[in-house]
Amino acid sequence: MNKFGKTGLLAAISVIVISCNNPGGSTSGSESQELKNLTQYVDPYIGTGDHGHVFVGANVPFGLVQLGPVNISQGWDWCSGYHISDSTIMGFSHMHLSGTGIGDLGDLSFMPVVGDVKLERGRPEDKESGMYSLFDRLTEKVRPGYYAVHLDRHDIDVELTATKRVGFHKYRFPESSDARIIIDLVHGIGWDAVTDGQVVQENDTVVSGYRYSQGWANDQKIYFKAVFSKPMKDFRLDSQVRETKNGEERKYTFAQLLFDTKANEEIYVKVALSPVSVENAEMNMASELPGWDFERTITDADAAWNKELNKIDFQTGDNKTKRIFYTALYHTMVAPSEFCDVNKDYYGTDKQIHRNASFTNYTTFSLWDTYRAAHPLMTIIHPEKMTDIIHTMLTICKEQGKLPVWHLMANETDCMVGNPGVCVVADAVLKDFKGFDKNYAYEALKTSVMLDERGQKWMREYGYIPFDKENESVAKTMEYAIADWSVAEVAKAMGKADDYAYFKQLSEGYKHYFDPELRFMRGKDSEGKFREPFNPFHSVHRENDYTEGTAWQYTWLVPHDVEGLIGLFGSKEAFLEKLDSLFIVSGDMGAEA
Repeated sequence: MNKFGKTGLLAAISVIVISCNNPGGSTSGSESQELKNLTQYVDPYIGTGDHGHVFVGANVPFGLVQLGPVNISQGWDWCSGYHISDSTIMGFSHMHLSGTGIGDLGDLSFMPVVGDVKLERGRPEDKESGMYSLFDRLTEKVRPGYYAVHLDRHDIDVELTATKRVGFHKYRFPESSDARIIIDLVHGIGWDAVTDGQVVQENDTVVSGYRYSQGWANDQKIYFKAVFSKPMKDFRLDSQVRETKNGEERKYTFAQLLFDTKANEEIYVKVALSPVSVENAEMNMASELPGWDFERTITDADAAWNKELNKIDFQTGDNKTKRIFYTALYHTMVAPSEFCDVNKDYYGTDKQIHRNASFTNYTTFSLWDTYRAAHPLMTIIHPEKMTDIIHTMLTICKEQGKLPVWHLMANETDCMVGNPGVCVVADAVLKDFKGFDKNYAYEALKTSVMLDERGQKWMREYGYIPFDKENESVAKTMEYAIADWSVAEVAKAMGKADDYAYFKQLSEGYKHYFDPELRFMRGKDSEGKFREPFNPFHSVHRENDYTEGTAWQYTWLVPHDVEGLIGLFGSKEAFLEKLDSLFIVSGDMGAEA
């Protein structure tokens, strides 16, 4: 059995607490020598198969930049742009999502090639089509903060590393009078579609520009400055305005930088990003990566990851288990991502530039996925980040009128169900984190759960959401109940007795769905009748009473009132009998699950 040290879980928790007593502390000198080499246990390939959707490439914890390869294949299993089954690369883009169920980003793709290629994605059956190259997995190397691969078609070795806001490329070319680096502002990942883009040659070693796009996040903007270690001999711009099927005009931009190269000649490229401006991108580069020491940047990225991973000392003699554990911990720190410049300038949800903010602004709040475990973990091992995280969420509330649901690139996507941002902010208030206005935090909590949108008005009218009023009714009600309980607990702590009673009552809305005969949570209509027919195994994705689950899963979604749930079963014994059966029953969820 795997365990946390010799004295069990309590010992592991004490290690976490001790690690957090010095938040953001230096890793120089004797302290850095005490850190264990834990990046050796991270396997970034875990989650790249099946439906894992994880990012593969070079980044640092919570960085704006996620620099990595993009396959030419598209589809649900390529939400991050990469899948282990694919052996194609069409470019190395600077922003990726990880572990999400929808694809987006893929901004600012750079692709080194030799010779003239078609500026398009390409087709897998034609190895000479498009920009892409095949690669052999044996040449691919990936570890925290570093990625390397050999592009077979062009005989180019690629190495990547990164700081928070700067991607650092190293290309080793063959001898050629027609070596090129393509900057692709057209192609993104998943739902992402470019709306406008620009590349400007500033001199023979510097280009800059921007990319605007629409996708899961409806209005995305990113600016960049790229500096090359070798002067280009030519700069070619291919920029066209094209009309979509919907009659919208979009600007498609590619840039090609041409070089003469000797055999094994190395060209380095630094690409700094900013959500605000080209000038701020230049400032970010000057601050984070002023020089050209590629190996030092790799070392610094590894040290940044190692520092964060050392916050938990997981002791086991089984290296396979340790590899799984530290890879999972690594994945919790790909996002949320800093979404501001080194001077704290950021682009807000109100579509305004905010200068010299008093906090570090974040994005990529995949809250339905993270509020149950990842964010509570952050309060334990990253307490130094919590003030900025909560300040960001409260600022989002000021700018859009509610706390974030699933926030990306200064856009509210409203993806998934419930009010998970409410739970995260309430958790921080109840754990007494400092540095933000708790009175405003309570108003933000209350405002967010009292809106009429996304079925919430039915909660107040019926005490639950009827399935004839709103899709995914059971899932929404049970998620809202957790958020309402969170608000109730904050109200109680702040002495707001009336609010406590009101939200506590709302938090018991889950009870309306319990069928005492079948002992499942079932959808009810506005007249209080259960949905018929009923199959506890069946699920139609986003089209029935549940969200990515069935009655077998949702019956247990009452973490805030376990005793109340047990009471519905009539006895603890009946509850345990049903719970035990969850692990042995089998059934078909249906073709539309």
